[in-house]
Amino acid sequence: MLLIGNGQDTVYSESSKEWNPEQDKIKTEPKGICSSLRRRFAGSNNQYSLTGNAPIAISVNPSTPPPRGKRAFLCGVTYKKQKHELKGSIQDFKNMRDLLVEQFSFPVESILVLAEEESYVPPTKKNIEDAFRWLMKGLQFGDSLVFYFSGHGMRQREFNGDEKDGFDETICPVDYERNGMILDNDINKAIVGPLTRGVTLHAIVDSCHSGTILDLPYVYNINTGKWDDNHPPSGANKATSGGKAICFSACEDYQQAADTSAYSPEKEMTGAMTCTLIKAIKEALSNNQRITYHGILDSIHESLKQPQKLGCFRSGISRVFNRKILQDPMLSSSEVFSISTEFKL
Repeated sequence: MLLIGNGQDTVYSESSKEWNPEQDKIKTEPKGICSSLRRRFAGSNNQYSLTGNAPIAISVNPSTPPPRGKRAFLCGVTYKKQKHELKGSIQDFKNMRDLLVEQFSFPVESILVLAEEESYVPPTKKNIEDAFRWLMKGLQFGDSLVFYFSGHGMRQREFNGDEKDGFDETICPVDYERNGMILDNDINKAIVGPLTRGVTLHAIVDSCHSGTILDLPYVYNINTGKWDDNHPPSGANKATSGGKAICFSACEDYQQAADTSAYSPEKEMTGAMTCTLIKAIKEALSNNQRITYHGILDSIHESLKQPQKLGCFRSGISRVFNRKILQDPMLSSSEVFSISTEFKL
């Protein structure tokens, strides 16, 4: 059981425990944050939140108009030198970038990356918000957009009646302790509401509590094979402006997502959902199979259900046991559609 919250309201959610097996064994850890270890938006020990943006080279300028056609905003946050540092986010965004370029023919110059490596703009709250605006600039019929996020996610109590479960979901920029998190309401307003007719956005969010992170009005229920209504009880408008938004989320709103080395041949830490999603797509392409939303979702669920052998040394006794990663990836959309439809970016 892990304590999750914003410092005022807290949520107790079932989560995968943090494991520290020996170095050469599979490692798995949750992408969640324990609020008992910090004060809400307290000062961070991260260089970006304390001293502002470092003079880092910009690979794609968020202030310039994006290319027409295909474009993507990828964000990988590791929270370097912070208490809740993640190891898998860097590899995640690199794998996603390679997938877009090599498998879906995204031009390199059409991909904006925020990350904590020296060649990229840091993923601060302001920079993420600027990148959302860049992604939405000059939309034209036929544009294909991608938003990808790998990092920490949280949830906090909401009082406007927008959420059926009473909680807003959030993503955490690198400077979230100083400048705050980004709420699902804000993400919906920034990259869902502006979508015009003929424009499609695919979001892939690998973080804890990310099930309805875009506040889309329909959620696919894998158990019933039907779409569930997720319209806000308050009647707030969460719709697009005629376009289409589809989101793959790492887990349900009450769950934690995992970073793990279980799926990497090189035993690199990656997001469990990111790694299995990319694997599903590449396997289908290599076998000349038609990629569908149903196929991707089923493949991810099947991979995550498989128990992983984890080694552990305790009290001098060596043990190997099986453990499942406890997260259920979700598919949500701005409109109902057949998930047997071909997946295209």
